[in-house]
Amino acid sequence: MTAIVADLLGPAQIRRLATELAVRPTKSKGQNFMHDANTVRRIVRLAGLGPQDTVVEVGPGLGSLTLALLETGAEVLAVEVDRTLAAALPGTVARRCPAGSDHLRVITDDALRISTLPVAPTALVANLPYNIAVPVLLTFLERFETLAKGLILVQAEVAERLAARPGEPAYGIPSAKAAWYAQVSRAGTVPRSVFWPVPNVDSGLVSFKRRPWPTQDVSPSAVFACVDAAFSQRRKTLRAALAGWAGSAARAEQLLREAGVDPRSRGERLSVTDFAAIAAAHERSRPPEPDTDPCTANS
Repeated sequence: MTAIVADLLGPAQIRRLATELAVRPTKSKGQNFMHDANTVRRIVRLAGLGPQDTVVEVGPGLGSLTLALLETGAEVLAVEVDRTLAAALPGTVARRCPAGSDHLRVITDDALRISTLPVAPTALVANLPYNIAVPVLLTFLERFETLAKGLILVQAEVAERLAARPGEPAYGIPSAKAAWYAQVSRAGTVPRSVFWPVPNVDSGLVSFKRRPWPTQDVSPSAVFACVDAAFSQRRKTLRAALAGWAGSAARAEQLLREAGVDPRSRGERLSVTDFAAIAAAHERSRPPEPDTDPCTANS
């Protein structure tokens, strides 16, 4: 295969493109455009992509990372909610990476609403808007089972939360839910200076590799309901924190003991496997649904 080489965007090109499109980056949309070639190529290298991959990029913006992704020979599905940016991206690629044009598909839509894609993705690589980073990651892991790996650029604090392990200060709801789907780890930091406009927060890279669910005995939604309840009152013991979810404190203690979890412990000490065991005990304890089959209802 002939190598694909792109003319990547620098600071001057980013500003010129934004001016031509009358795009003014806004905090509400989380728009901070990368303009450093070394950074985008580093992200792509860490993601471990190749021609065999179909990469979904959420929020391509002006195309800085998109161009570097296309250099790998991978198919790129660029999901952009801003219609102006989505319409301009193919032209930018045609000018700066002609050999990559046939590998790009632009999807103008909200990433949190997408349930299907034209091609099954194998990787997610994106500079995610800080306010939707966690929902986007969890939504794509849930909806696209072919998504095997990825690398996302997020606010440093969010990176800590996603990659945190039980017992660490940053461990919480994002950590436990992400761990249900994948092995998640920190993959480095990115300086503020590579963005325009310069953000007022630090950024970090998070890498993930999908793994099988910890158990098939209970659904993710049931486990996540338990996780939400456990962290809704972090300072309380699980016996107290799960009382509303379980029906009573006594019932919560019973479920915890059945799952092999100390009722006096707190949510930040539990792995996602522990939460799954508690949720499974809760599911087993539910009374069976009434029989509504008209053929047997009156028998």
